[in-house]
Amino acid sequence: MKYRLVASLTFLSGLHASNLYAQTEDYVDSNLYSQTVFGGTGLIQTPTSRMAPEGSISLNYSDNDQYRFWSVSLQLFPWMESTVRYTDVRNLLYSQSEAFSGDQTWKDKGIDVKFRLLEENYWLPEFSVGFKDIGGTGVFSSEYLTLSKRWGDFDLHLGLGFGYLGQNDNAVNPFCQLADRFCTRPIGFSGVGGKVEFDKFFSGQAAWFGGLEYQSPWRPLRFSVEYDPNHYQNDRAPDLTQDSRWNIAANYRWKGFDFALRFERGNTVTFGFSYQTNFNTLTTPKVKPLPKEVNRYNEIASFDEVDENTLLLELNNNAGFPVRSTQFYSDTYAIFGTQLDYRDPDESIERIGRVLASQLPDNVKKYQVVELAGAVPLITTEIDAGKFKQAAGGETFAFTLNDTYERKGVDDGLSHRYSPAYRSGLGGSVETFFIQTFGNPEAFYLYQAGVLIQGVYSLNSKFNVIGTAKATLLENFDKFNYTLDTMPTPLPRVRTNMREYVTRSTVTLENLFGHSFFRMDENSFGQVYAGYLESMYAGVGAEWLYRPVDANWSFGVDLNYVTQRSYESEFELFDYKAFTGHVNVTYEPTLDMLSNTRISIKATNF
Repeated sequence: MKYRLVASLTFLSGLHASNLYAQTEDYVDSNLYSQTVFGGTGLIQTPTSRMAPEGSISLNYSDNDQYRFWSVSLQLFPWMESTVRYTDVRNLLYSQSEAFSGDQTWKDKGIDVKFRLLEENYWLPEFSVGFKDIGGTGVFSSEYLTLSKRWGDFDLHLGLGFGYLGQNDNAVNPFCQLADRFCTRPIGFSGVGGKVEFDKFFSGQAAWFGGLEYQSPWRPLRFSVEYDPNHYQNDRAPDLTQDSRWNIAANYRWKGFDFALRFERGNTVTFGFSYQTNFNTLTTPKVKPLPKEVNRYNEIASFDEVDENTLLLELNNNAGFPVRSTQFYSDTYAIFGTQLDYRDPDESIERIGRVLASQLPDNVKKYQVVELAGAVPLITTEIDAGKFKQAAGGETFAFTLNDTYERKGVDDGLSHRYSPAYRSGLGGSVETFFIQTFGNPEAFYLYQAGVLIQGVYSLNSKFNVIGTAKATLLENFDKFNYTLDTMPTPLPRVRTNMREYVTRSTVTLENLFGHSFFRMDENSFGQVYAGYLESMYAGVGAEWLYRPVDANWSFGVDLNYVTQRSYESEFELFDYKAFTGHVNVTYEPTLDMLSNTRISIKATNF
């Protein structure tokens, strides 16, 4: 019998092979993967090993008599899915104190993650391992192993669950055979939540679960059926009954939306919807001006004939390089400014070089482009004007545009030539701010909006005094009742008084400090600052940064000595003081697909 079963399965695999791979590609590319009630790819209540296409993001909502679920699922890598979820228990109050939370219902935040260990192929199923509701209060905490295999329009799933997904206890926990600690699962959660409890992973009761998803001939519609391993007696929502372990669902997709109608537990109708898109395929249309044409035989005879106002306007409009200062000496024309529009250095320099070549006479043999950070010169690009004109004008194939210039640090001589039109003076800006927070006891959604009015007084090109006033125009933070709790802790309360800081007045002083930023050598930069640094702390600090020219990495250290500001007065200070510091490492991948991705690592509070 065993051999006949294996032979039958092999025959079915071969029979459906051509149909499988003829339809699967269309199914995967055009179809939204189903999202579970909790968020994340799966059937209804249970996850599967399936992964959405890389870069996918899904916004999900599910509703029934007891629960509302809001979730966001992100497919960051082809082999990793992550989900963040908020749960609203509709028939349970947040607290028994009406003065504190009123009729606000109980909310819970959860994080899920799933890893694909084996990708499906002709013979083998897809295999994944997942962790549900890690950290937090762990209300739905569980771990699982899942297999998925598709035959044509049928997608079959089988899983082994632990914790919340293992309550049916219809399977032997295989990890219990390895060590006794896996045989019993600790009850409850440690402390007040927020801790990843590794000792619970794959422990306690275990249960089989699984199901089938069918893609109907009408492609927008598909059906699901699953065997549910949970028995709901221990759910946070009270009075949940289960008349059947079989759940069924129908999903209809339309223009990125996926609408689900489900019948669960043999007695409950639920509905939900998802919206899915893909960051990898999203594009932003951009209209760029055509690069300037280079005429090898410029009619301008000398620099005195150059209309410098037109030149600077072209540098701003065509090359995205507003110029603060220019210098013409010997046979060199130097411009000092900041690139705002073109992040690729090669594209930026080509556009700048084309504008300069089209406007400057042939007796200017060298262009120097000095990029600034604030008022500090960072990088200079020296362009050989003659060679650049030949390459840009298509007169030679002996070298490319990249061979016509060199990027390097700014030497002291060139740095001293930088003399912007203003050395000192008063400036300022006005910008809006919006603060929001989710899942609070008093109201699920709190917000505060207004304007930040900043003033800057520059004593010289390196030292500024900066001050910012915050004016609140719109908010519901009057519902924010939480102050200090009575929980004993040996740690100082660093941010616990947030309510007092954000609600003390409609107009507050956000910061007021002196700041100096300077170049130490070709690859090293520094800054020092002192004053009221932010809304809660005042102090002094310094930072050193090392970044070689055009390197895709940097290394820095900052040190700060701070004291807590009073929330009762704008300028008074509390007694709490601290010395803190960070080691900062930044790396920017050089692959084209990751060219705009930055990875930062910080080691803090040494």
